[in-house]
Amino acid sequence: MSDITANELKTRGVSALEAALDNETEAVISVRGKPRFVVMDIAHYEQLREMEIYSAWQEARAAEARGDYVIETAEEHITRLQKESAADDV
Repeated sequence: MSDITANELKTRGVSALEAALDNETEAVISVRGKPRFVVMDIAHYEQLREMEIYSAWQEARAAEARGDYVIETAEEHITRLQKESAADDV
Protein backbone atom coordinates (compact mmCIF):
# COMPACT_ATOMS: atom_id res chain seq x y z
CA MET A 1 0.00 0.00 0.00
CA SER A 2 1.39 3.36 -1.02
CA ASP A 3 1.81 6.22 1.44
CA ILE A 4 1.03 9.85 0.72
CA THR A 5 1.70 12.62 3.18
CA ALA A 6 -0.93 15.28 3.73
CA ASN A 7 1.62 17.87 2.59
CA GLU A 8 2.27 15.96 -0.64
CA LEU A 9 -1.47 15.75 -1.25
CA LYS A 10 -1.80 19.46 -0.59
CA THR A 11 0.94 20.41 -3.04
CA ARG A 12 0.39 17.82 -5.79
CA GLY A 13 -3.36 17.25 -5.45
CA VAL A 14 -5.04 14.52 -7.46
CA SER A 15 -1.83 13.72 -9.32
CA ALA A 16 -0.36 12.45 -6.01
CA LEU A 17 -3.34 10.13 -5.63
CA GLU A 18 -3.12 8.94 -9.22
CA ALA A 19 0.60 8.17 -8.85
CA ALA A 20 0.04 6.32 -5.58
CA LEU A 21 -2.78 4.25 -7.09
CA ASP A 22 -0.93 3.48 -10.32
CA ASN A 23 0.21 0.03 -9.14
CA GLU A 24 -1.75 -0.30 -5.90
CA THR A 25 -5.43 -0.66 -5.08
CA GLU A 26 -5.24 1.52 -1.97
CA ALA A 27 -3.08 4.32 -0.59
CA VAL A 28 -2.71 5.68 2.93
CA ILE A 29 -2.69 9.40 3.60
CA SER A 30 -0.65 10.20 6.66
CA VAL A 31 -1.01 13.34 8.73
CA ARG A 32 1.91 14.35 10.93
CA GLY A 33 3.48 10.94 10.36
CA LYS A 34 0.43 8.92 11.39
CA PRO A 35 -1.85 7.00 9.00
CA ARG A 36 -5.18 8.80 8.89
CA PHE A 37 -7.08 8.04 5.69
CA VAL A 38 -7.26 5.37 3.00
CA VAL A 39 -8.08 6.22 -0.60
CA MET A 40 -8.87 3.90 -3.49
CA ASP A 41 -10.26 4.10 -6.97
CA ILE A 42 -14.01 3.85 -7.34
CA ALA A 43 -13.96 0.38 -8.96
CA HIS A 44 -12.14 -1.07 -5.94
CA TYR A 45 -14.50 0.72 -3.56
CA GLU A 46 -17.56 -0.63 -5.39
CA GLN A 47 -16.10 -4.15 -5.25
CA LEU A 48 -15.59 -3.85 -1.47
CA ARG A 49 -19.14 -2.53 -1.00
CA GLU A 50 -20.53 -5.40 -3.05
CA MET A 51 -18.64 -7.91 -0.88
CA GLU A 52 -19.91 -6.17 2.26
CA ILE A 53 -23.52 -6.33 1.05
CA TYR A 54 -23.11 -10.00 0.07
CA SER A 55 -21.72 -10.79 3.52
CA ALA A 56 -24.66 -9.05 5.23
CA TRP A 57 -27.06 -11.00 3.00
CA GLN A 58 -25.35 -14.27 3.96
CA GLU A 59 -25.61 -13.35 7.66
CA ALA A 60 -29.31 -12.59 7.25
CA ARG A 61 -29.90 -15.92 5.48
CA ALA A 62 -28.08 -17.78 8.28
CA ALA A 63 -30.13 -15.96 10.95
CA GLU A 64 -33.32 -16.86 9.13
CA ALA A 65 -32.26 -20.52 8.87
CA ARG A 66 -31.59 -20.55 12.63
CA GLY A 67 -34.98 -18.95 13.31
CA ASP A 68 -33.16 -15.98 14.83
CA TYR A 69 -35.68 -13.28 13.94
CA VAL A 70 -38.79 -11.57 15.30
CA ILE A 71 -42.14 -11.08 13.58
CA GLU A 72 -43.81 -7.89 14.81
CA THR A 73 -45.74 -4.86 13.67
CA ALA A 74 -44.03 -1.54 13.04
CA GLU A 75 -45.42 -0.20 16.33
CA GLU A 76 -44.15 -3.24 18.26
CA HIS A 77 -40.76 -2.87 16.60
CA ILE A 78 -40.48 0.80 17.59
CA THR A 79 -41.53 0.00 21.17
CA ARG A 80 -38.92 -2.77 21.40
CA LEU A 81 -36.19 -0.49 20.04
CA GLN A 82 -37.12 2.24 22.52
CA LYS A 83 -36.95 -0.24 25.41
CA GLU A 84 -33.58 -1.54 24.20
CA SER A 85 -32.29 2.00 23.84
CA ALA A 86 -33.47 2.92 27.34
CA ALA A 87 -31.77 -0.20 28.74
CA ASP A 88 -28.52 0.79 27.02
CA ASP A 89 -28.66 4.24 28.62
CA VAL A 90 -28.57 2.75 32.11
